[in-house]
Amino acid sequence: MDAFAVSVGLGIKHPNYRTAYALKVAFMFGFFQAVMPLIGWFLGAQFRVVIAAYDHWIIFIILGAIGIKMIYEAVKGSENSKCINYESFRLLLLLSLATSIDALAVGFSFAFLHSSIFIPALIIGLVTFVISFIGAALGDRIGSKFKVSAEIIGGSVLFLIGLNILLKHLSIY
Repeated sequence: MDAFAVSVGLGIKHPNYRTAYALKVAFMFGFFQAVMPLIGWFLGAQFRVVIAAYDHWIIFIILGAIGIKMIYEAVKGSENSKCINYESFRLLLLLSLATSIDALAVGFSFAFLHSSIFIPALIIGLVTFVISFIGAALGDRIGSKFKVSAEIIGGSVLFLIGLNILLKHLSIY
């Protein structure tokens, strides 16, 4: 669901929907959602404690910063929106990693169960691909009709997803 929400936000920020852009977003998110459980499965429990100690902070910082930037750009106007290139590989890479870090734990759990991860990882990747593609398309349609309010809502959702993950990991609620 976090990949879906981020895809909607990217669709809102991208000027004029293009199928190629939605496919790029969907591929990146689907790929990382499929690969991270494989990595977790191969690494096993040895690094779980190290990653779990700070993964929530990484997710919060990345999603929070992009969410706040989206809100700022919506309020200040389009002349400030050139600061982030929403089509850049680097941004998609960061967002893909941020939304798939928790999938690493899925791989760890499969390693503990002595269960194969390959079919579940393929299913996770395909489902993420589909919902991310739909999210980018939906975001474009929402953004074209409700540009400023959609950007504010999209940025708020990104920030709140990051905050939710942080608070859950810190056991605040």
